[in-house]
Amino acid sequence: MDARISRVTLRVRGYHLDGYGHVNNARYLEFFEEGRWGYFDDRPDLARHFASGNPALVAVNLNINYRLAAVAGDDLEVLTQVAELGSRSARMYQQIRRLSDARLVTDADLTFVLLDVRAQQSMAIEGEIRQALEPLVLPKQD
Repeated sequence: MDARISRVTLRVRGYHLDGYGHVNNARYLEFFEEGRWGYFDDRPDLARHFASGNPALVAVNLNINYRLAAVAGDDLEVLTQVAELGSRSARMYQQIRRLSDARLVTDADLTFVLLDVRAQQSMAIEGEIRQALEPLVLPKQD
């Protein structure tokens, strides 16, 4: 697997399910967030830029495609990558695949901005943060 892609695994538990016996759509938001936390855990040099809490990465748009139901006991992998880097925003692409057959369960595009927490304003992605992100960009794999 490409080193620019982060991989987090998890098991679907009963409390993830809705009344129909499959993962509730809101739980996928948590699974994707776990994948993003794992992405930065795997890249401490990048994460250090956000350790103080200023600037912060803030999600401004999330689009999710639900493709296949996951059920209790399924082992899933969340794959996360930076797919696009603009001057004021960037996009992460994420997939959740079932490990037993590698089938795509859901995928998402998340757009984020850098936020100057003190000023409560978005800021340009430049300098050291841009230099840290640039080599991580891997165009979305369809």
